[in-house]
Amino acid sequence: MNASASSLLETVEFETAPQPAWTVLWLHGLGADGHDFAPIVPELVRREWPALRFVFPHAPVRAVTINNGMRMRAWYDIVSFDFDALHAGNRADAAGVDESVAQVEALIAREGERGIPPEKIVLVGFSQGGAIALAAGLRRDRPLAGLAGLSTYLPLDPQRAAASLQPGATAQPLFMAHGQFDPVVPAPVGERSAETMKQLGFGVEWHRYPMAHQVCAEEIRDLGDWLAARFVG
Repeated sequence: MNASASSLLETVEFETAPQPAWTVLWLHGLGADGHDFAPIVPELVRREWPALRFVFPHAPVRAVTINNGMRMRAWYDIVSFDFDALHAGNRADAAGVDESVAQVEALIAREGERGIPPEKIVLVGFSQGGAIALAAGLRRDRPLAGLAGLSTYLPLDPQRAAASLQPGATAQPLFMAHGQFDPVVPAPVGERSAETMKQLGFGVEWHRYPMAHQVCAEEIRDLGDWLAARFVG
């Protein structure tokens, strides 16, 4: 674990080889932590890829309304189970989303200080972490190498999403994948978010799998194919 400066989130990090040339910044889901997706690295990484640094930050601990105010690692508070509330702008805690986007931006800036520019950084997130990846991606004026949202949704209503969109953001390729039997974030919610991102101008690669709120081997393979295209681009 890397205990960073007080202004940065603590992270779990793994380098596939010395002197990494690329960074994959991966955000976990609600109630998990940075260790959650670290085991996926050996399954995902391919021999021909360049040296990578995987960075798995821990979200801050905060009270989560839908879990009876229990404190847990969360990128923002969720105040309603109702995904239709997204259109009213009152499901996700907007201040929490903004705070987490700023913390992700700080980690991206640190990678720049370590010699890896934004165009060699891929931002990935699962579930609530994916929501932050999408929200952060909208606001990137200097594009990242790519964005990936797994089993997730855009935590902003379409009007706020459009208002957040920066001129360079849509240059970022976007991979989105979802389980068709997901009981936590229903597949139509994820698909609607993918469609919103398309309407905003993003090039979206969309996948559905016969699974619940999880990842599967086929998804890891497809994500690997998509990442491979980024690394040679």
